[in-house]
Amino acid sequence: MGFRLFTGFGRYLQTMALFAVVVTAISSQGLAQTQTQQGDRPKIGLALSGGGARGAAHVGVLRVLEEMRIPVDYIAGASMGSIIGGLYAAGMTPDEIETALVTMDWEHIFSDDAPREDRSFRRKRDDDLYLIKAKPGISDDGELKFPTGAIQGQKFDLALRELTLPVTAITDFDKLHIPFRAVASDIGTGKSVVIRSGDLATAMRASMAVPAIFSATEIEGRLLVDGGITDNLPIDVVRDMGADIVIAVDISTPLAEAEDVTNVFSITGQLTSIMTRTNAEQQIASLAETDVLIVPDLGDIGSGDFQRAGEAVPRGRDAAKAKRQQLAALGLSLAAYRDYVASLTPPPLSQSPIIHFVRIENDSPISDGMIRDRLRQAIGEPLDRKQLEQDISTIYGLELFQNVRYDVEQDDGLTGLVVSAKARSWGPNYVQFGLELSSDGEGRSSYNLGFAYLRTGINGLGGELRAALQVGEEPLIAGEWYQPLDTLSRYFLNTGLSYGSHTVSLFDDQDRLADFRVTETRFDGALGREFGVYGETRFGYRYRTGQVELQTGAPELPDFSYDTAELYGRVSVDRLDSFNFPENGWTGLLEYATAREALGGDKDFDQATLRGSKFAVFGDGHVLGLGGRLETTLDGNAAIQDRYRLGGFLNLSGFTEDSLSGQQAGIIAALYYRRFEMLPFLSWYIGTSLEYGGTCENRNDIGDDGLAAGSIFLGADTPIGPIYLGVGQAEAGNNAVFFYLGRPMF
Repeated sequence: MGFRLFTGFGRYLQTMALFAVVVTAISSQGLAQTQTQQGDRPKIGLALSGGGARGAAHVGVLRVLEEMRIPVDYIAGASMGSIIGGLYAAGMTPDEIETALVTMDWEHIFSDDAPREDRSFRRKRDDDLYLIKAKPGISDDGELKFPTGAIQGQKFDLALRELTLPVTAITDFDKLHIPFRAVASDIGTGKSVVIRSGDLATAMRASMAVPAIFSATEIEGRLLVDGGITDNLPIDVVRDMGADIVIAVDISTPLAEAEDVTNVFSITGQLTSIMTRTNAEQQIASLAETDVLIVPDLGDIGSGDFQRAGEAVPRGRDAAKAKRQQLAALGLSLAAYRDYVASLTPPPLSQSPIIHFVRIENDSPISDGMIRDRLRQAIGEPLDRKQLEQDISTIYGLELFQNVRYDVEQDDGLTGLVVSAKARSWGPNYVQFGLELSSDGEGRSSYNLGFAYLRTGINGLGGELRAALQVGEEPLIAGEWYQPLDTLSRYFLNTGLSYGSHTVSLFDDQDRLADFRVTETRFDGALGREFGVYGETRFGYRYRTGQVELQTGAPELPDFSYDTAELYGRVSVDRLDSFNFPENGWTGLLEYATAREALGGDKDFDQATLRGSKFAVFGDGHVLGLGGRLETTLDGNAAIQDRYRLGGFLNLSGFTEDSLSGQQAGIIAALYYRRFEMLPFLSWYIGTSLEYGGTCENRNDIGDDGLAAGSIFLGADTPIGPIYLGVGQAEAGNNAVFFYLGRPMF
């Protein structure tokens, strides 16, 4: 009996122990569920480093975290880490972010130039000059002024705006889908700046403003640049946000080996890497045992290899999977993870808002109407984002503003479109330089060196003044005033005054008879009408007075002076996508001029010019261009200074430059070229041309006795203008080796 009692008591104790274990387990599970519901679980923060294109690896890490049901309570990012982190915090999925990165036209985005088709016709005509496109500013005391970065980020800003448009009304980053911080650097103090509120797109843009590459972003009076300089792996930031455990993802570029640092570019890159690596290592040293560090192996993917962003995503995924054992401890049950997702601020819907008002923010002397009247967004209609971006591109194409941005805001229950235009910090006074060179195998060469001053925005309608000086083969001094007459710049007044000289040769067939030096003062005044960005028509009065002096040739040919006064009308169209080496588009020009003694001249004659070209790309980058021009004296007899000239590359390439002249001239040409990568930093082209044309004295002879010519050339699009090197061949044994800096007429 005693044994049975002992045995029964033992079974009782076992039963009670088992009951206690079960109760404890049930209680623990209930407590865990209660803690999860009350948010008492450890808070997890995600710190994403900068590293340019390498930052696409962050997307792969995010994908693994979601697969393992790991909650992310806070996100902080620097540079590219702020872009990925900000988009994820705004509610985008990893798949959506990856799609955006892979489909984005990075070459287009990292260019400030508005598509040439969107530039105003006035700005397109700047391409007719051989001046370098870059225009540094000049202060009132004569000091040169430059932008704060090579890229102003106009297109990049618009791309970020498009991606963050659903959360544009959220200015407190704690109220995003996931609380977020962007890290930038104050260029004035050298200190780290944590951006926790404001406009999300602007905050991400500031965090990625690589010094000297992107212009600094001004926020609350501070000029902010890339956050990677001061805090490239913001572990401290997510801890300050409340994170108990940190998942840090370091994709920063490792230091190069000493033997690979051999030039100014690699040295600059190495210095940047040193700064970012130093502060990143300091942050990594602060990690605790419970934290997780993920370092994807990105191999040779560089910070600028945005075209390879798709390759970085799976490498980030692999690196996160390699940390699966550590990460597993942070995962939640399916039910708990669903509760976590439900607790997050739901991402806003992405439908287009109804626009009730439009407001312009403009700190330039240009009138608000110049901006507002170019916006075609209808009041009371949904936001037409594509049309808006097209309109903003047109406004930016005026080349009056450093950047043009938009935002959508709420005001007293109404939704408004806010367009902000910031005046160029280095304007409105600009200087330009240019160099034009040509040489051929006959020993004939020429050069012109140009300098120009441009003042834009002299009034609210965008009037401008230009003064130019040219020395060399054709010395010239000139001034011009251009004045739009309405906010859409449809009507304009354009006047100019110049004094210069050039050489005109007189030929009998192909035999040079004489060379004359023409020295001329010219006045031109016109009233015109622009047709959007497509073209213009103008009617004007030209008065020219000058002296023609014999330089070489028969002494019986006299010197003389002249006065020419004429009325003219002109229609011009320009739809080329590029001026130097176009791939698509066309141009056209038709001008008729009538010179009359009654207008103040000494002779009566009429002349007309018809010129056009068409370009198209086919196959793998093959470009075909067709073009030509006809210049004719219709009535009367044009003197030496009014004769037309041919000769040179693309103008009967086998002849030396301007070696043919006449009262009539015509040429048609076919041009082929293809871009290829021969050397870095420049766009190189190899091509050929076929041409047919000539000059004559009588209109009835146009088309008779034409000459065939052609060329083979190597070209490059350089910062100082297009360069051509090649050989030309024409009938009757004419051939020439040529070198050009500057665009030939085509």
